[in-house]
Amino acid sequence: MKFGIFYELQLPRPWKEGDELKLYQDALTQLETADRLGYDYAWVVEHHFLEEYSHSPAPESFLAAASQRTRNIRLGHGILQLTTNHPARVAERVAVLDLLSNGRCEFGMGESASITELTPFGRDMETKREVFEEAVAAIFPMFTKVGTEHHGKYFDIPLRNVVPKPVQKPHPPLWMACSQLPTIERAGQHGFGALGFQFVSADAAHAWVHAYYNAITKRLRKLADYQINPNMALVSFFMCAKTDEEARARADGATFFQFALRYYGASQNRQRPAPGTVNMWDEYDKWKRDNPEAQEAALRGGLIGSPETIRKKLRRFRTSHIDQVILLNQAGKNTHEHICESLELFAKDVMPEFQHDPEHDAWKQGVMSGAIKLEEIDTDAFKDRYGKLSINLGSPAEKAAASG
Repeated sequence: MKFGIFYELQLPRPWKEGDELKLYQDALTQLETADRLGYDYAWVVEHHFLEEYSHSPAPESFLAAASQRTRNIRLGHGILQLTTNHPARVAERVAVLDLLSNGRCEFGMGESASITELTPFGRDMETKREVFEEAVAAIFPMFTKVGTEHHGKYFDIPLRNVVPKPVQKPHPPLWMACSQLPTIERAGQHGFGALGFQFVSADAAHAWVHAYYNAITKRLRKLADYQINPNMALVSFFMCAKTDEEARARADGATFFQFALRYYGASQNRQRPAPGTVNMWDEYDKWKRDNPEAQEAALRGGLIGSPETIRKKLRRFRTSHIDQVILLNQAGKNTHEHICESLELFAKDVMPEFQHDPEHDAWKQGVMSGAIKLEEIDTDAFKDRYGKLSINLGSPAEKAAASG
């Protein structure tokens, strides 16, 4: 099992001068710490205009800085938006990061799930998948060919040589954002690693692992000429401390991630308030007070607790054959000091048990070769995008829109 750390670069209100500077500098220090401790991946998002939820519009710049402060950790675009970026610019940024990091770039791709982001770039929810798939077709020849051109519905690119080329050949490993659980199966069909940005039980993980690997082995439909990346990663709330009670107190704001995600992505046609007119952290605090059971249920599902508690939970995930667990350590108002202490304790007392797992490697080799046949599990019971937190969020109409 691999372990990653994940950054939205969240900054709940109230804001004061210097907060964004501290946010970025602390996150770089945390990545440097994770690299020293032997974590495998660092994932950084691209989001635009999502106040409080994510102040990370330029992951290529952040990851480039991280590449000079780390030596071994894989640096992942989790993800670059193919809907709001030109394909040539995407190929250029990925190649430059691969060069700066000496071949440690991971290329995650996504569409964006909110009109808050899409509309200013002239994109919409109805056509974003078409744009994504056309961008994929345009990008991959740029990594390997001396000259490429593309003439499609959304992009018209004359013959040019996109330089530089990446260190990893034919390109860095490919991933796709799966902000809705059914997209995990779609990632498998396209041959991409699945970045599951949701919070699931071990039972749900088992079902989605089967769906993903059955898709990639039985129903593969590549969108272009690229090297497939059979890997499935799931995000989990994370805080490791000496006792369960201490970890729980330190991670009290972790569910702000889901609360804000739902706020920005719950409905295709929701009207947006003017910039700066909503204090989302205050709204979140109100929700927690009104819905203590939902808050507690959501946190119980994460990797929050003492080393022994987290080990027990991870053992269940290991039986599901998850390839990577991505630890959401920077969420809400989690402090820099607590994040660093959590990374240290987890690496010392938990991680060694789960690394270098020959049984998982043998299972995966058997699945990919066809020697192991996986059951086709019905995933209808495991399609809740927001996890237990959605129990008391919004009206039935909003919930229907969110799942559509």
